[in-house]
Amino acid sequence: MAISSVKTRRWTRVEYDRLIDAGFFHPGEKLELLAGDLVVREPQGGPHMTAIGLAEDALRTAFGSGWIVRTQGPIALDDETEPEPDVAVVRGSRRDYVAGHPGRPALLVEVAESSLAFDREQKGSLYARARVPEYWIVNLVDRVLEVYREPGADPAAPYGWCYTALLRLGPADWVSPLAAPGARIPVADLLP
Repeated sequence: MAISSVKTRRWTRVEYDRLIDAGFFHPGEKLELLAGDLVVREPQGGPHMTAIGLAEDALRTAFGSGWIVRTQGPIALDDETEPEPDVAVVRGSRRDYVAGHPGRPALLVEVAESSLAFDREQKGSLYARARVPEYWIVNLVDRVLEVYREPGADPAAPYGWCYTALLRLGPADWVSPLAAPGARIPVADLLP
């Protein structure tokens, strides 16, 4: 019996954006472009949406003016990756991104329940590959904040990169973002 390999087509960020502009996808369809693959995003329950809002509130206070805290908006990481993280912090003002999505986030945040393994391995590797300096996972399963820093090459990682430093912080702890070191955010403020 002959075994044939399945061929897939990878997409670029430009092609993906053209499909969106042409109305190719259904309204409300939850997709992200991750390393050339179109990935269906998980549905979000009450705790997930609450945690997104809590992170947005805390980060907006921590970063202040000169920074934008975006929720579930596209980030242009490279030519084949345009994820929509739950929360992203980028420099500038909203009008700075009229012509295109931001590409150099200071911090990305994912809220994870059923997607925890995917967010740790796949998204973590993609974000490290894009050299995003800091990546947080609000882990609703264990009620902790996972803080990933120091992206570095790792041939064993899904996309050849990973974060080399990890902090797991509980509800009694606090965190200071790398780009806002004077801010102290209680982890409890991020958990529903």
